[in-house]
Amino acid sequence: MSKYYTSRMSQVFGGFANKKFSKFTQKIINNSYVKLMGLDMSEFNEPSKYESLNALFTRALKEPRKFDKYDDSIVSPVDGLVTECGDITDGTSYQIKGMEYKIDELLGHNYSEDIALLENGDFVNLYLSPKDYHRYHMPMPLKVLSTTHIPGKLYPVNKKYLNKKKNLFIENERVIVKTVDSKGKIHFLVLVGALNVGKMVVTFEDRIKTNIDTTKSTHYTYTDDNIYDKKMKLKKGDLFGWFEMGSTILMFSQKDAVKYNLEVGKSVKFADKIGSVL
Repeated sequence: MSKYYTSRMSQVFGGFANKKFSKFTQKIINNSYVKLMGLDMSEFNEPSKYESLNALFTRALKEPRKFDKYDDSIVSPVDGLVTECGDITDGTSYQIKGMEYKIDELLGHNYSEDIALLENGDFVNLYLSPKDYHRYHMPMPLKVLSTTHIPGKLYPVNKKYLNKKKNLFIENERVIVKTVDSKGKIHFLVLVGALNVGKMVVTFEDRIKTNIDTTKSTHYTYTDDNIYDKKMKLKKGDLFGWFEMGSTILMFSQKDAVKYNLEVGKSVKFADKIGSVL
């Protein structure tokens, strides 16, 4: 098989998911998926309202969720499972207990100078299953400093694979978003692709194209005179994209920047308070 056979599989699945069938057929497909995966549609439109399976995957909330508006609180950026969290030590994080990896290998050469800032900081891994709400939001007010797309494989990121595939996050395709908070502390939000995730969409950076036939990384920085800069200052809860199917978002914060109140193995929902800014 090709080195990136999982990407090929995901492209094929993405083609099916994006196809608009007749209303009758689409209703059967959507209802079957909802039943098979056990989706809770109470906050969303009826399954038959979505014109493709992908539209169902990337569904928006009918009504905005309420959350703590105070700037010193942190909300979960997604609906997902806390697969691991803790302190960053010796430049190391964990994809799951007992499976460590080096953060510099995850972030790549564009962020080599930031590794020291993350030492003794905090990390959180949030896994989105295929049944979850797939959109991601800002966990706190942040200004985006740069965005990097690193092509890669698309292995599954469920618990089974996290336990058996070393350096899974490093091998998989990912989008890295470097941000800074109002106190000047650095935070990284890393979107990790997975099997059947045809795309990872970043709303403020339309030059990022994922799961395409390329091995070349792209890197964009934003300055005050950049045409993109006006879109880079995001408020807590602001939408900044979505996964097409389930995947994982990783968060890394500089030392003494945040304090989380999370438990591994517990699920959280977007808008839940998960910690505080120090």
